[in-house]
Amino acid sequence: MTQLGLIGYPLEHSLSPRIHHAALKACRLGGSYSLFPIHPDDKQGLKDLLACVRSGEITGLNVTIPHKQKVIEFLDELTPTAKAVGAVNTIYLRENKLVGDNTDVPGFLSDLKSFLTTESQSHGELNALVLGAGGSARAVVYALINNGWKVTVAARHIEQAEQLSLSFPNYELRITNYESFNLQLIVNTTPVGMFPKVDQSPLPENVSLSKHTMIYDLVYNPRETKLVRDARTQGLQATTGLGMLIEQAALAFELWTSHNPPRDVLWNTVDN
Repeated sequence: MTQLGLIGYPLEHSLSPRIHHAALKACRLGGSYSLFPIHPDDKQGLKDLLACVRSGEITGLNVTIPHKQKVIEFLDELTPTAKAVGAVNTIYLRENKLVGDNTDVPGFLSDLKSFLTTESQSHGELNALVLGAGGSARAVVYALINNGWKVTVAARHIEQAEQLSLSFPNYELRITNYESFNLQLIVNTTPVGMFPKVDQSPLPENVSLSKHTMIYDLVYNPRETKLVRDARTQGLQATTGLGMLIEQAALAFELWTSHNPPRDVLWNTVDN
């Protein structure tokens, strides 16, 4: 039986169980996907749960806020992507070693490419503003700078943003509280606007954006966040992170099971 699960806190509204149960069914695999809400300060809880992967009791785990960096000290090895990003969202056992991987990077890139228009990429220099500096921000920044984007990071905690910047010493990474640049893309990696606080936005109220700026909000619950709704009101192209969620989930599922789940089945699961 394939036993999978998600570490994070809180987890009540996660769509991951629905997605992975659909993947198990589509690939004709017996098993389950469970939620493991572990408090941010519960290091022993993390250690105990990861021991279940090491023993084979659990096949693999996803990791979300706030544990994407906290789990690293309990792992034996990181993939090159996870090591470069400094954050883990997928854990599995290989050759008796507990391995941390990051499918957020390829998952984000895959969905971003389907979201971006040809026109948006024809304005010369590609500039992106990333809101936040946590584990998800690290994956997004790594993905963008390795695909030719100039990235600015805006975060409430400047120290955290500076630490992120130091993780990518070979790239010019600007840091700001908030400025208006000639932006093609703004990516929100913070939980601001997530259910139940759906009336919040990570951008200042009534900020005016260029008509060429596109909004990508990693928050997918609600389906239309205030950030996305405000952008669309201005006539801008905007989307939530539901596509990234599905893509990173499918990539993680393949790492755990060697089965590539059909994306249309996963989409139908969350659209219903």
